[in-house]
Amino acid sequence: MASTLSMISTDLIVSCSVPSRFTVFRSVSVVVMAELVFIPMSRMGHFAPMVELARLLVDLHSELSITVLILKLNPDAQVAAYIHSLTATRIKFIHLPQPETQKDISFSNHISNLQAHAPLVKDATNNILHHSSSRFIGFVFDLFLTPFIDVGNQLGVPSYVFYASSAAFLGFQSQALDLQDEQNVNIVELKDSDTEFTIPSYINPVSSKLFPTILLNPESNSMATTLVRWLRKAKGIMINTFWELESHAISSLSNGSVPPVYPVGPILDLERKSEVHQNSDIMKWLDEQPPSSVVFLCFGTGGNFNEDQVKEIASALEQSGHRFLWSLRQPPDPFKGPMASQTDYDDASEILPEGFLDRTHGIGKIIGWAPQVAILGHPAIGGFVSHCGWNSILESIWFGVPIATWPLYAEQQLNAFKLVTELGIAVEIKMDYRIEVIGNGEVEILRAETIEKGIRCMMDKGRDARKRVKEMSEKIRRALMDGGSSHSTIRDFINDVMGSMPKKN
Repeated sequence: MASTLSMISTDLIVSCSVPSRFTVFRSVSVVVMAELVFIPMSRMGHFAPMVELARLLVDLHSELSITVLILKLNPDAQVAAYIHSLTATRIKFIHLPQPETQKDISFSNHISNLQAHAPLVKDATNNILHHSSSRFIGFVFDLFLTPFIDVGNQLGVPSYVFYASSAAFLGFQSQALDLQDEQNVNIVELKDSDTEFTIPSYINPVSSKLFPTILLNPESNSMATTLVRWLRKAKGIMINTFWELESHAISSLSNGSVPPVYPVGPILDLERKSEVHQNSDIMKWLDEQPPSSVVFLCFGTGGNFNEDQVKEIASALEQSGHRFLWSLRQPPDPFKGPMASQTDYDDASEILPEGFLDRTHGIGKIIGWAPQVAILGHPAIGGFVSHCGWNSILESIWFGVPIATWPLYAEQQLNAFKLVTELGIAVEIKMDYRIEVIGNGEVEILRAETIEKGIRCMMDKGRDARKRVKEMSEKIRRALMDGGSSHSTIRDFINDVMGSMPKKN
């Protein structure tokens, strides 16, 4: 039986019968000259920035449309709701079926799962070409999907990569591959060392204590290095950053170690993420607090702690005496793998110190899932205790909120290093803290005294960091204005990709 390909389109949609494994729907209300195909990871931290970039591109060029192919690979329940919230024109979404040969979702199976998806991507793209009056001008892949560049090569169109992290980390990934290939450095063996390396995309030497967890595990290291090898085959890389934030790192990437880069950030979903009912308990509570008085604690979609660590955080907050808003979430089921989603507690008081909620009543508020953009944009927020995910960093800079760094996994330790050591827009709680996302390694417990010290430094003494982040906030907003650095770069990308548009057969 033929598989079904379902599309959500903001244009008028009709069904057309085609001799294919798929049922394809085609928009007939708009005739366009050029078509890009975006393929993001189906995780909100990657998916939303790519779709927001797609919105920017079609807004800037009236003869461009974009089709987003959605893979059933590491799916995130929030993605479906996000798609339905969109109102952009000339962006279509196609859900690909899950291939029969897909294996369990894990780092070791990631590449083989991509290989199983590749025929579906090629068939879907061929259907788009066959039933569209547009000219297909190229792919844009998420970093984790770079092996699909082979599909672009087979179809004779250029492939670009959207890089959802910093330019500095892109430089690090490229240098790490060279260290392993050219200097025979076994990065996995650096897990417990404190060796410093010169990384061109960073101003200061980088300690191996800050290397991302994904490179320190044999299973995930192999996958990560494979993705970077493929990334080097792309025609160009769009990075979610801006010149004023990472001029040194962006300049360092011109040495030929990676394809040409386009700093197009900040790519943020501010409008939809800030749509929180103003009568919600969270916003009502913030409305009652003095300006810049509240410490906001939120650790992203994968940030959660065991009961011992929760008690240490609670003690630190109570001892600091500062008002706080804490997004406290429950760890996911360990049997569901490293990509499982966390949930809210039914009753958070069960893991908090006895009497904590009573003693902090009126001073602090415990919540589950946090509408982070709306909270960071509230004038009561004075500081952000963060895991240092790149999207969270850009949001914090946008609103001019200083960060106290508490990285957990992925590249977050290097992000913290950049914020504290190189940019001076954050203070440190602990820069080299990490949790194991693979296996069941022992988890470090960060003591209340260390956490409290970081909070006090941010709220009481962090005048320099606060001043710098306010200055950077002005720059990040100008970057996307007409004539701004990123706005100009996005136009450059459009000109480049449209200039290489193949002729319609």
